[in-house]
Amino acid sequence: MTEVTILELIKHALTVGISVSAPLLIASLVVGAVIGILMAATQIQEFTLTFVPKLLALAAILLIVGPWMLRSLTAFGVMIFQKLPSVAP
Repeated sequence: MTEVTILELIKHALTVGISVSAPLLIASLVVGAVIGILMAATQIQEFTLTFVPKLLALAAILLIVGPWMLRSLTAFGVMIFQKLPSVAP
């Protein structure tokens, strides 16, 4: 296994990791910002209020995007196992 192959695998792993985690992180960021703005506008200082909306948003995102995430991670795992024999001499 050459250095180029290793770098390609690392690049692919990072790309898959970022693309799989991005929907959850973006949803959490948007919900947190909206709740933060509402808390600032109403002057409510209860920080546990952000937990339930974020949890519901993440559950909805997982229901919508979850199958794609699973397919993406499975395809990456299969690709890694297919390249495994080329590592051993």
